[in-house]
Amino acid sequence: MKNRHAVLNPPAPTATTAAVRLEGVSKVYGKVYGKGGGVTALDNVSLTLPRSTFTAVMGPSGSGKSTFLHCAAGLDSPTSGSTWLGGTDISRLKPKARSIFRRDHVGFVFQAYNLLGALTVQQNVTLPLLLAGRTADKNYLTFVLEAVGLGALRNRAPAELSGGQQQRVAIARALITRPDALFADEPTGALDSRSAKQVLELLRHTAAEFDQTVVMVTHDPVAASYADRVLFLADGKLVGHIDRPTPAQVAERMTHLGDW
Repeated sequence: MKNRHAVLNPPAPTATTAAVRLEGVSKVYGKVYGKGGGVTALDNVSLTLPRSTFTAVMGPSGSGKSTFLHCAAGLDSPTSGSTWLGGTDISRLKPKARSIFRRDHVGFVFQAYNLLGALTVQQNVTLPLLLAGRTADKNYLTFVLEAVGLGALRNRAPAELSGGQQQRVAIARALITRPDALFADEPTGALDSRSAKQVLELLRHTAAEFDQTVVMVTHDPVAASYADRVLFLADGKLVGHIDRPTPAQVAERMTHLGDW
């Protein structure tokens, strides 16, 4: 592939618009201090993601996608480099402080919905606020529930909802704290094609209408095509990107990642 060392970042945003920033982030597992060794899952990754954007991250198995998400979202600390969410360097926070920061500033959506069956839709959505000792703003709660298409279902139990509706609850729960960024890990992996399309359209709408930054890890070229930009990882390095992608463009690039 040509120009494999080209700059991969979007045009540099101002400090007020940067939502996620990685500076020289590497993650090595199994390294013995003073003896080297270990497996490098991320290798000197630097990028900046502006607010109100939807970014998909793709790569073959073992490329570092999950490690990227964990470091970017503060679920794990890099071995070297720094990770910023908004104006906070989360890689420098102690574990307890980082956990509190995630609760208040980071939204998560996973393939498993992780809803509590004994709670209603509304109670599941407001659970992060309850755990933080905060009260939900009723107007914003209604706005979020209506935006994700659950306004009429707020008193239903998760068992009464379809898989797509349950994932919408998870997205609403991720939005209720007004996070600096929303991270989604294979969010449509357990859904049928119709429900997956609705969830992906919702994530795109979330970035455009909520002034929200969405970062999604996926293996599906169709899912990735809903994003504003697709970033490609191989062997722990950022090796390319496509803006405003089509499924065919994403699939073609994936077949050539071994040539980077």
